[in-house]
Amino acid sequence: MQKRLFILDTNVLMHDPTAIFRFQEHAIYLPMIVLEELDAAKKGMSEVSRNVRQVSRFLDDLISSVDNLTDGVTLPISAEQTEAGRLYFQTELLPESDLTRSLPGNKPDNTLLSTAITLKQSGQFKDVTLVSKDINMRIKAHVLGIHTEDYTSDKTLDDMDLLYTGMEQLEPDFWEQHSKSLDSWKEEGRTFYKVTGPAVQQWHTNQFLYTDDESRFNAIVRECGETDATMELAKDFTMEKNSVWGVTARNLEQNFALNLLTDPEVDFVTLVGPAGTGKTLLALAAGLAQTLDQSLYREIIVTRVTIPVGEDIGFLPGTEEEKMTPWMGALVDNLEVLAPTEEGGDWGRAATADLLHNRIKVRSLNFMRGRTFLNRYIILDEAQNLTPKQMKTFVTRAGPGSKIICLGNVAQIDTPYLTETSSGLTYVVDRFKQWEHSGHVTLQRGERSRLADFASQSL
Repeated sequence: MQKRLFILDTNVLMHDPTAIFRFQEHAIYLPMIVLEELDAAKKGMSEVSRNVRQVSRFLDDLISSVDNLTDGVTLPISAEQTEAGRLYFQTELLPESDLTRSLPGNKPDNTLLSTAITLKQSGQFKDVTLVSKDINMRIKAHVLGIHTEDYTSDKTLDDMDLLYTGMEQLEPDFWEQHSKSLDSWKEEGRTFYKVTGPAVQQWHTNQFLYTDDESRFNAIVRECGETDATMELAKDFTMEKNSVWGVTARNLEQNFALNLLTDPEVDFVTLVGPAGTGKTLLALAAGLAQTLDQSLYREIIVTRVTIPVGEDIGFLPGTEEEKMTPWMGALVDNLEVLAPTEEGGDWGRAATADLLHNRIKVRSLNFMRGRTFLNRYIILDEAQNLTPKQMKTFVTRAGPGSKIICLGNVAQIDTPYLTETSSGLTYVVDRFKQWEHSGHVTLQRGERSRLADFASQSL
């Protein structure tokens, strides 16, 4: 007898094609209705359709060498497992019980619930659990006495409070504890410190360290060893002389963000924070300064997922860039701040618009596959709406000399079945924190206006 039997809903496989391999030594059951729904969703170019086709390939590989599916198929075993799981298909019409007859109609959900009830009452398995991403499906299953769970194997973290913030406040007695093992020197106008002690084991490269006392010490970790770490004093972008394209940092987090955005050694930057914290403005300002002033990049590419907040307005006319224009309101708003055109009249406005149009390109994520961006400064807005797989597809487009900046607010996810802990943005923040050429900052304070700041806190 198997330890547990998991019945998978169609949406689980649509969300994660590898779900059938993620239940360790337990048994998995695929009802015929699930296979029917997968077959109906296989056509198209959407992410769901691609996932369905991948599931079909996995299933085909598993059953290709099995003649009789009545006893199920042995699933591959991983290094952590001591026992292989089994995959069962519905190979016969299951008998109905009194409870299954009470479910109305031939809706796929009710057919799946009937299957779960029959398997539970058969006593063949110790525990029967229905796994679904659909909340209403789980509610109906609970009402009928079926044990049900959400699919959680795609979660990067168990709790969003565990998400890496990119910075750490030093203890008040930090310097007293480490003064004996402290080394400091200057190199090309930059100040470095080498610290030895147990605290460094929790640090990551490009993490920011700060003190909340009168010294206002701000530093960035440059190298991490097992027992020692090297940190560099962070540049102060709150000062007008260090402004980036006319923008200065208004708080600690913005200062850290500008340090990452203007560092040519950092190829991948993630900025997470609520609306009004300055994510897009800072990223654009740093991009304009490094593209137009320093010529580090050939152009700026801005993109985002095209998911509407309300009802869709239908198809849009024009080229790729013209179709993306309605989605780029944040870009236009921030460019008005970064490229004011009060002076110079119509000619000045036209010249500024022409310059920005030549150096800032708006692209759709739908056409990213197969592309390679060379020496580009790439900004991905609303990155929380990407799945981990979509995020991988996007990040791997970067060629030599390119820099990618992912901006988002994990509290505002519009993609179905995607949560804060399973978002592609959370995924890359967690996976990239160990890499020496990446950096992350979680922005906290809203700086848009006193009205917006009060509204975000009170509403």
